Amino acid sequence: MTVTPEIYSLIQRALAEDIGSGDITTELTVPADAKALGSFHARQPVVVAGVELLPAIFEIHGGAEELTLHVESGARVERDAKLATVRGSARALLTCERVSLNFMQRLSGVATLAARYVDAVRGTKCKILDTRKTTPGLRQLEKMAAAAGGVTNHRQGLYDAVLIKNNHIAAAGGVRPALERTRGAAVRVEIEVRTREELDEALDAGARHLLLDNLKPAEAAEWIAYVGGRATCELSGGITLDTVRAYAEAGADFISCGAITHSATAVDLNFRLLPC
Repeated sequence: MTVTPEIYSLIQRALAEDIGSGDITTELTVPADAKALGSFHARQPVVVAGVELLPAIFEIHGGAEELTLHVESGARVERDAKLATVRGSARALLTCERVSLNFMQRLSGVATLAARYVDAVRGTKCKILDTRKTTPGLRQLEKMAAAAGGVTNHRQGLYDAVLIKNNHIAAAGGVRPALERTRGAAVRVEIEVRTREELDEALDAGARHLLLDNLKPAEAAEWIAYVGGRATCELSGGITLDTVRAYAEAGADFISCGAITHSATAVDLNFRLLPC
C-alpha cells in the first residue's frame, strides 16, 4: 500500500481532527520525557490492510524513534498476531493510537471481507470486482484494501472507464445510441442490460462487456450461455457471500460486489503500550 500525496494529506486531516488543540488527557497525565514501546495486534483472524500508513502517521505527528512493520497489507494473520511495533515518546504513541487503529481496523475489515468473496469463488474462472460504493474521501485507501484482499479493482472513478447504466440508456435514447456514442473511446466500454431485448440490442451494436444486473443464478446461467462468448459477462445486484459461488458457477467472468466496501465491518485490533 503506497502512501501517495493524497493519502498523506488525508492522514494529516485525520490527525488534526482527533488532536485539535492538543491531547489534554495525555499531556496532563504522562510526563513529557516518558518513553514507551507500543505494539499493534490482531484480536481475531484478519487480512491486514493499512499497516503501511503507520510510518506516515508517526512522521506527521512526530515522537517515534523506531517503527517496525511485522506484516504487509494482504497478509493473513491469526488472533494475537503482532502487526507493528513503535518505540518513542509515550505521549506521541498515545496521541496517535486512535487514528492508527481507525485506519487499520477499517481497511483490514475491507480486506478481510474481500478475501472471503475471493475464497468463495476459488476454482472458478470468475474474478471479484469492487465498485465505487466507497466512503467519500477514502476511495483510494478502500480500493487498495480490497486489492489486498485479492479483489480486482474496477474503475477508480468516472474518468477511467465507460459504464453505461440504465439511467444513461434512458438519457441517451436507448442501448444502441448510447453505445454508438462511445465508439472510438480510449477506455473500456461496459453496458448494463436488464432485458433480453436490451441484451440483443447491445450485442448487435457490438458490445464487448456486459453488466447483467439482478438475475437469479439460473437466469444468469441462461443469459451467459445465450451470449456464448460474444462478450464478457459481469454480474451484480444483491450478490452475497452465500450466493456468490452459485453466480460464479453460472459462468460469470466477473462479479461486482458493492458490499466489499460499503458493508465491511471494522476488525478487532488493539494497541498495547509498555513504559521503557
